[in-house]
Amino acid sequence: MTDIRGFCEPRFAAVREVLAASLDKDDVGASATVYVEGEPVVDIWGGYADADRSVPWDRDTLVGVNSTTKNMTALCALILADRGRLDLSAPVADYWPEFAAAGKERVRVRHVLSHTAGLPDLSGLTAVEELYDWESVTAGLAAQAPEWEPGTAAGYHALTFGFLVGEIVRRITGRSLGEFFADEVAHPLGADFHIGLSAAHDHRVAPLIPPPSLTDEYAADAPLGPDGVRRENAGAAIRVKDTNSVAWRRAQIPAVNGFGNARSVARVQSVLSNRGSVGGVRLLSPEGCEPAWQEVFRGDDRVLRTPMSWTVGYGRFGNTFGWGGWGGSLVASDPDSRMTVAYVMNRMIDRDRQEDNRGLEIVMAAYSGLR
Repeated sequence: MTDIRGFCEPRFAAVREVLAASLDKDDVGASATVYVEGEPVVDIWGGYADADRSVPWDRDTLVGVNSTTKNMTALCALILADRGRLDLSAPVADYWPEFAAAGKERVRVRHVLSHTAGLPDLSGLTAVEELYDWESVTAGLAAQAPEWEPGTAAGYHALTFGFLVGEIVRRITGRSLGEFFADEVAHPLGADFHIGLSAAHDHRVAPLIPPPSLTDEYAADAPLGPDGVRRENAGAAIRVKDTNSVAWRRAQIPAVNGFGNARSVARVQSVLSNRGSVGGVRLLSPEGCEPAWQEVFRGDDRVLRTPMSWTVGYGRFGNTFGWGGWGGSLVASDPDSRMTVAYVMNRMIDRDRQEDNRGLEIVMAAYSGLR
C-alpha cells in the first residue's frame, strides 16, 4: 500500500485508508484535508508529482485545480458583499457600466454568481492564448448579448464565471481577482493557494497527468446530453498541455487557473463552513457566509445537461456546497457539521470513459469520522 504522510486524527482513519487505496489504483499523487470547526483534523498526501513516479509528492506540492478555483473566486465576492462594497442584488452595470450593452442592464450580480446570467460562453474565442488578455475578454463579455433572459435559466459558466466576477471585483477594488485573493484571503489565512502563479513557485508544481490511454492533447469538452450529443461550445478547447504551460500559470483566469493543494483549498473554504473564521482569523460575519448555501436556482442546467442547485457562487448538494475541477479535484463544505473536505490530485480521469468517485469517497470517509 502507498505510504501516506501527514497527520490524521484516529477517528478519521478511513480518510487515510481511502486515499491510500486510490493511490494504489487510479492516482499518481494526491492530497486530502479535512477541517472541522475551523481546525485541521486530517492533512495527508502521498504518491508522486510526476508521471514517471520519480519525484515524490511533498507537503507543499502545488497542482492546478481547474474549476475548483471557482470556490475561491466566489469567496472574494462574498467578502466584498459582507463588507458592504458589493450588493448581490444590484445590476452588474452599477459597478461595470459598459456591461449594460446588448440587453444586459438587468443582469444582477447574483445572476453572474449562480450561472444564470446567460453568458456561458466566450463568443468568438478561437485560441486559448486569447484568454490571457483580460481587457479583451472582459470587453467582449460586456458587448455580448445573453443567451436567455437572465435569472430564468442556468447554464454552467465554465470560463466566463471568473472573468465576470473578476471584473466586478476589479471595478470595486482596483485589484485583479488574483491580487485581491492574495491580499484579503490567502495572506491572512496563511493559505498556499494562488490564482495565477508566479515563477517563484514553478519548482513546486506537479503537472496534470492526462487520463489513462490519453495524451496531453486531451481537452475539456461540454458534457454529453441525454441524446448523446454535445452542446456546441463557442471557443477553443482547453487541453492538458495548455493547463501545464507557463503562460497559463502566469495568466489571470479566475474560473480555472488556481494552484494549490488540499490543505490550502480546505483551509480557505472552511471559512464558510465555520461561520466566517478559521484558525482565529475572521474573514466574514456569520451572516455573510449564508449566501454560499442558500439556493438561487434549481432546475436543469443547460450546459451540464443535469439537474442542478446553484447558490451564490457554489453548487449545492443536499446539506453540502462546493465545486470540483476538470479531472477530479473538489471541495465540499457542510455548514451544519462545520466541516470542509478537499481532495486534490495530478492524475485526471475522463468521466466519459471511467467513473470517478475519488473525491466523493474522501468526503464520505470524512463523514464516517464525524459519526
